[in-house]
Amino acid sequence: MQDMRVCVIGGGSVYTPELVEGFISRPGLPVREIVLMDVDEGRLEVVGGLAQRMVQATRAGISVSLTTDLGEALEGASYVIAQLRVGGTPARIQDERIPLRFGIVGQETTGPGGFSCALRTIPVMLKIAEEIEKLAPDALLVNFTNPAGLLTEALLRHTRSRAVGLCNVPLGMRDMIAGWLEERPQDLELLYSGLNHLSWVFGVRARGEDLTERALTCAVESARKGGFPFSPELIEALGAIPSYYLRYYYHHDEVLEKQLRAGRTRGEEVLELEAELLRLYAESSLAQKPELLGRRGGARYSQAAVGLISALHHGNGEVHILNVRNDGAIPDLPDDCVVEVPARVGREGIEPLPQGPLPPGVRGLVQAVKAYEELTVKAAVEGDARAALQALLAHPLVPSFSVAKGLWAAIKKANRAYLPQFGGRS
Repeated sequence: MQDMRVCVIGGGSVYTPELVEGFISRPGLPVREIVLMDVDEGRLEVVGGLAQRMVQATRAGISVSLTTDLGEALEGASYVIAQLRVGGTPARIQDERIPLRFGIVGQETTGPGGFSCALRTIPVMLKIAEEIEKLAPDALLVNFTNPAGLLTEALLRHTRSRAVGLCNVPLGMRDMIAGWLEERPQDLELLYSGLNHLSWVFGVRARGEDLTERALTCAVESARKGGFPFSPELIEALGAIPSYYLRYYYHHDEVLEKQLRAGRTRGEEVLELEAELLRLYAESSLAQKPELLGRRGGARYSQAAVGLISALHHGNGEVHILNVRNDGAIPDLPDDCVVEVPARVGREGIEPLPQGPLPPGVRGLVQAVKAYEELTVKAAVEGDARAALQALLAHPLVPSFSVAKGLWAAIKKANRAYLPQFGGRS
């Protein structure tokens, strides 16, 4: 077995201990070194220190090294995991606050918030991919950076790097449905289709048996009891189980009202939580992931990332739900766009599995958001202000041209330091 060198870009993220725990828990995976790279040296030392203590405490035989030099981190990497946030949590807070001024939900990946995050992040990710091509051309880039599907599309369209997008939402959906049905999660097969943070479960099978109607009944009952954040009538009307992020579309006004009443954004809560986590990580006696990390979000991230790498290494043909090039998996969308669908993972690579046409009830929403994503990539890569305005105008949550124009002006002003590609163009 060839030893693996795994590079984590954004290694100073508070998520890193969960990722390290995932590698520790897979002794059959020949990881010899995890390289944590981050531009924030102080944060890297704190998070990296905990990661080093974790592997030492378990005697996993893995070394953890730290660096602020991208080239040093990438040299000889087998896999590159990207989990960065350009502008940090303060930029996220800004992404969440600006849309609220225009009567639109403030969310870091959905709508105008995700748009501004993508404009900041795409150029950085493309430069990272160029370095991967030079220094680790055989490495797979596993992108966990938000908005994951949109960034993966930019990588596949504008670089020659091998890239796949990863999200923890599909695993969360699978585990939730398995709990409803009292089945083992690994026994479920999901007919799962859409885009990252815009996806639905249209069918459920286990051991050859169709459990779709049972799953839908459970979803409706959970919604009635307040355990699933959707109207039960909505689920009945759709005939499908929507992923969590679709509440920003289907229940937009209720979510917006709640956000406005809250007085502070999720990003502001995260800022406080991360400060406490970093304080814990700095304690030299701590040698395991603290329970507090569970409140940060991103549950099952480690399971998704390490599970994917394990499936590629062992070549066992497992099915994982990933952000990949469409290639006909969803016939209602272009072959060269990125979709979130089940894919078979083996030594030969990753193959998206056909999911069939989208039902008419969701087709228009998916196609509109995909058009927005295509325009956002064009705007970010080319510094095309016209495409940026068109992207906002195409998004289903933006109600008019005047709102789109106001949003673009506000986003460009707030992110001026991160958007040099636009220069003075409006």
